[in-house]
Amino acid sequence: MKVTDEIIDRLKAAIHSSRILTDDADLYSFAFDASFGMHKPEIVCQPMSSKEVAAIVQIANQYLVPICPRGRGTSLSGGPLPVKGGIVLDFSLWDTKLEIDEENLVATVSPGVITSTINDAAQQFGLMYPPDPSSAHVSTIGGNLAENAGGPRGLKYGVTKDYVLGLEVVTAAGKIVRTGGKTVKNVTGYDLTKLIVGSEGTLAIITEATLRLIPRPKASMTAMVLFDEIIDSGRAISKVLGSGIMPSKMEMMDQSSIIAVEEYASLGLPIDVEAILLIELDGHPQALMEEMEQVKTVCMNVGARSVRVAQNKEEEMELWKARKLVSPAIVKIKPTKISEDATIPRSQIPEMFRRMKIIKEKYNIHLVVFGHAGDGNLHPNIITDQRDQEEMRRVEMAVEEIFKAAIELGGTLSGEHGIGTMKAPFMEMELGVDGLEMMKSIKEAWDPKNILNPGKIFPVQGERFELRNDY
Repeated sequence: MKVTDEIIDRLKAAIHSSRILTDDADLYSFAFDASFGMHKPEIVCQPMSSKEVAAIVQIANQYLVPICPRGRGTSLSGGPLPVKGGIVLDFSLWDTKLEIDEENLVATVSPGVITSTINDAAQQFGLMYPPDPSSAHVSTIGGNLAENAGGPRGLKYGVTKDYVLGLEVVTAAGKIVRTGGKTVKNVTGYDLTKLIVGSEGTLAIITEATLRLIPRPKASMTAMVLFDEIIDSGRAISKVLGSGIMPSKMEMMDQSSIIAVEEYASLGLPIDVEAILLIELDGHPQALMEEMEQVKTVCMNVGARSVRVAQNKEEEMELWKARKLVSPAIVKIKPTKISEDATIPRSQIPEMFRRMKIIKEKYNIHLVVFGHAGDGNLHPNIITDQRDQEEMRRVEMAVEEIFKAAIELGGTLSGEHGIGTMKAPFMEMELGVDGLEMMKSIKEAWDPKNILNPGKIFPVQGERFELRNDY
């Protein structure tokens, strides 16, 4: 149902009118994210309490109005796009709670809290919140929870869901429910907490989270490893992990991304190598020295050209600068960046590199590969110009082949970006008909009127994959 004047009046009775947006200029500000497509909501509500969220959802449930939760719009999969119109719930203002419980090693946060500020607050107590998506300095924890965000530290420490002990959520019927709590162990009934994390706002709306913190490591060391052959870098990843060492980060850049960064910032990177691995170890300082020597030996034995170890924090930051500049560097080549995160078993990384080389040549595309290679979470980025329709058709076919390759190698469509609208057409490819139906049955049980973030995750009959913006 469309949002009528009657519905608007009821919403204004539920929350202050200053936090209800209806002007076109405001609505267009909430019509896009960092992926593709533009879908304008009919109204934007900015709640500041669970009671306000519950009241809004009750109205939406009564009038069958779609409702789409949103953080800062950094999603790369279309998760917060209001594809069916209706109400956008903007949580970006709701950052009022960030409490650190040092004794129980937990943080309790509102959905609009910026993710990196949680770790900043924890560090004051000698603690750490490990999940570190690249957008952590701008993305909200609510959005990270909805998409089950990852990041470079996922190799050793896991992703967002691994640090969620409890949630407060609002159901599709507008009821406020708590799952889990502050205890580390909880096996009472179904694990609703883990089910909701990563459900992209399709099952319930997260209004508060209780997050697990861990002691902060005492020290870290970083090495930059150069490879003449990209396949050797994949072998090095497996060999390092098989040696009994678990790096905190293991990031990879291919030659295209190295060249792009060097042209962008002149860091002195060698552009004649096929791959760079950045390996970070953390833990006790004395143990790190021995482990880094072992890493150097393993990498040289599988064909590395050289291994450079940072001698201090300044050098460490300089090494990581190259990886952080990849995204801004590659968009200087062409204006449109398609960022994917197909994930495969680590043992299949060399084969995935080989297949992406073939795909790049077959479709004559500018394919740049980097990402969290240590856990198999690669980021194949295609640099293009969406105004070139012929090139975009080739890009679409290439993306589909990348996903097929990942699944054939025992991988998955997404390691951290989520499904949203971008990957929905490929869901059956990975899950099969029966697996997809099982997910749909959960959605129907939790949200029988289909008002919570409709149009996400599940493919539409006859829908095909397209990369275009509906401006």
